[in-house]
Formats: sequence, C-alpha cells, structure tokens
Amino acid sequence: MQLSSLLGIRVLDAGHHPVGTVVDVRLEFPAARGDDPSTPVVVGLVVSPRTRSAYLGYERTGINAPALIAAIARWRHRATFLAEWGDVARVGSGHVTLRAGYSRRSPNLRGG
Repeated sequence: MQLSSLLGIRVLDAGHHPVGTVVDVRLEFPAARGDDPSTPVVVGLVVSPRTRSAYLGYERTGINAPALIAAIARWRHRATFLAEWGDVARVGSGHVTLRAGYSRRSPNLRGG
C-alpha cells in the first residue's frame, strides 16, 4: 500500500460513524546511525471532520504569516486531530476504521 492512497478517504469510528477525512499521514524519522538515513515510521493519520484539503504547512505551531491565510487555515481545520497509528483498527479500500477508545491528539507540529 502507498501512503498517498490514504489521503482523502473517509475515517470511521468503531461504531462505523464518520469522523472525518484523512488529510495527511504523519511520519517520524528515528535517529539515523552513521551515514545511513533512517527509515520513516508512520506515527498516525491527520483527520479533518470539515475539509478534505491539506494544512499547507500551517499545522506547524510557529507559522502564522501571512496572517489572513493562517487565520483561514486555522478556521478550516478546527477540530482536526491526529489519530495515532496504534488507534487504526483497519484500513479498507474506501475507508479507515479507528479502534474503540481511540484518542484525538493535537495535529500541530512543533517548530517551523
């Protein structure tokens, strides 16, 4: 599976109720050893209940200019959350199902 195939698909909770759409896949790069680059690890899915568009970088906590675009991005992505990969119960052909009791984490990245 290519991670890009997850973008734009529906996200359901354990009761099969819609909670949003995948707008991003969050990766982490563990510390590399020597000259070898590290292999990225999937941290989770960024889920938006209101829009199918991406954050365009405005999920970084230090980005706030231009102010008008930053304000619009914050408004469009209100209630957006990060579902950790451990909270993903199933990836189907047209949707992702989260496990019962999943947590809604902040989608914000630190730094710019």
